[in-house]
Amino acid sequence: MELRHLRYFVTVAEELHFSRAAARLNIGQPPLSMQIRALEDELGVTLFERSQRRVFLTTAGRTFLVRARQILADADAARQEVQQIAGVDAGELRIAFTTSAPMTNLMKRVLTSYRQQYPRVTLTLSESPSERQLDALGERTLDIGLLRRADDATAVAGLSFETLVDEALVVVMHQGHTLAGRASISMADLAGEAFIMHPPDVGTAVDGKIRKMCERAGFTPRVVQEARESTTIVALAASGLGVAVLPAAVRCIQIEGARFMALTEADAHTPLLLAKRRDDASPLVQAFVAMCHEVAGVQAKTGDALTRAATPPDR
Repeated sequence: MELRHLRYFVTVAEELHFSRAAARLNIGQPPLSMQIRALEDELGVTLFERSQRRVFLTTAGRTFLVRARQILADADAARQEVQQIAGVDAGELRIAFTTSAPMTNLMKRVLTSYRQQYPRVTLTLSESPSERQLDALGERTLDIGLLRRADDATAVAGLSFETLVDEALVVVMHQGHTLAGRASISMADLAGEAFIMHPPDVGTAVDGKIRKMCERAGFTPRVVQEARESTTIVALAASGLGVAVLPAAVRCIQIEGARFMALTEADAHTPLLLAKRRDDASPLVQAFVAMCHEVAGVQAKTGDALTRAATPPDR
């Protein structure tokens, strides 16, 4: 039994509604229901009576709720005490992220959890191209970088990198496109298409990988439009101006006419990396990295991560 199981249980008990509880916890309803079932199985009791309309606490559930709240309160008091001792209860943490990172479930959940656990820490967030983040880390004007790099370009003196999530790449096109009826698509199928990409000065590693994939498929992408923001690129592709290849997190962009399709290439994925200085012993940085590990672990267990093995569904 983990503390997160108790938090999940208490939230459902307070809401008596799985959808509202999932929204409060910033997780999906199916993973939440699965975790509550796992908790009941571990305890060997039924905590909730479920009907089509209502959710009720059982007698065992009401008793367990009192204990769970006390355990969480004790854990929170202990956390605050050790944070004060370790120096992570206040300060500033400077984080930069590449354009698609905020669309990932992982980043959204990490930021929510970090703010909840360290409310006195000031998070200074900025959007920045991956290469500029590396410079800022080296100049010590940045503490954490959330970025994407080429598969063979993760060695930088003084910096450490780790993969938080390995995200699938998807093709974005207008839903009326002649290729839009397929379940998936290969890069070779896009040889005659007009492409929408980021301008070169944005410094995104994704576009570099896309160009290499196109070259391997026997063509050079014909770029008809450039845009700095992924949201703009999706909107232009949805209007029929061309096709785009982006990290699967862009599926959260709700734009009429957009069709998202899986790529068949085995290397059609892009890792979201966490970069920091190797010699950075800041408790604030260490706490953020630990939070990333925790959230990434939960997503891996519940299957709630966009990995390269996942086939992104169409909207």
